[in-house]
Amino acid sequence: MTFDPATLRYDAAGLIPAIAQDAETGEILMMAWMSSEAVARTLKTGQVTYWSRSRQSFWIKGETSGHVQELVEMRVDCDRDCLLVLIRQTGPACHTNRRSCFYTALRDGEEVEIMAPMAE
Repeated sequence: MTFDPATLRYDAAGLIPAIAQDAETGEILMMAWMSSEAVARTLKTGQVTYWSRSRQSFWIKGETSGHVQELVEMRVDCDRDCLLVLIRQTGPACHTNRRSCFYTALRDGEEVEIMAPMAE
């Protein structure tokens, strides 16, 4: 069965959430948005491409930072309204220079930073 990005369920803005997970370790690295065209570009090039809501433009992860995401596999959830992008991450995934965007834990009602920025 041939995949068509148009068969996914996008929100009112034409976007779908995409969760980036390290293909080797299983670590969740980040969540960003994709449009139908971003999905198609990612599958065609193997470079994970998102839609930047703030810039209103395509965003190839690592294009300027060098912290690229190489696509290993893309998965569609059962409702077709969320993607799991299994990747090989070079460098930090987060713009704060951390391996993951999920570096704040909620413990006993407090926010606790559990991950320091990566060394440059």
